[in-house]
Amino acid sequence: MAGENIKKGDEGYEKMLEKQRQHRKKTGNAITKKYERTKKGKLMRTYRNMQSRVTGILKKKRHLYDGKGIITRDEFYNWSLSQSEFHRLYDQWVASGYQHRLSPSIDRIDTDLGYVPGNMRWLTHSENSSLSSYRKRQQT
Repeated sequence: MAGENIKKGDEGYEKMLEKQRQHRKKTGNAITKKYERTKKGKLMRTYRNMQSRVTGILKKKRHLYDGKGIITRDEFYNWSLSQSEFHRLYDQWVASGYQHRLSPSIDRIDTDLGYVPGNMRWLTHSENSSLSSYRKRQQT
């Protein structure tokens, strides 16, 4: 899109943002959705979700992640791409036609720790949700 070099605070910045929002609304954000179905796109979205949990953007779940660590993006990408389980789950997700329940999902093995080496594993979204429900029941 035109105006990609405009930075926050520059004249025309708000107008450019609104133009981008309208374009995404009109196209249903198709380009982003398509990218997020690639391996690197899936990793990008997963890492952004991890960041938002740890930094407290998701206020509802802040207590679950407050003060927990997170590896760097590059470390996460390298680790993930070296995991055969990530590739297996990704291929299964693609073969299913991108069923949400089969989407690769990152799990913290020990919920008292953050997203750090040795405390992460890949599961399907369905498996991870079941684990979360199980852990909640164990706490009550």
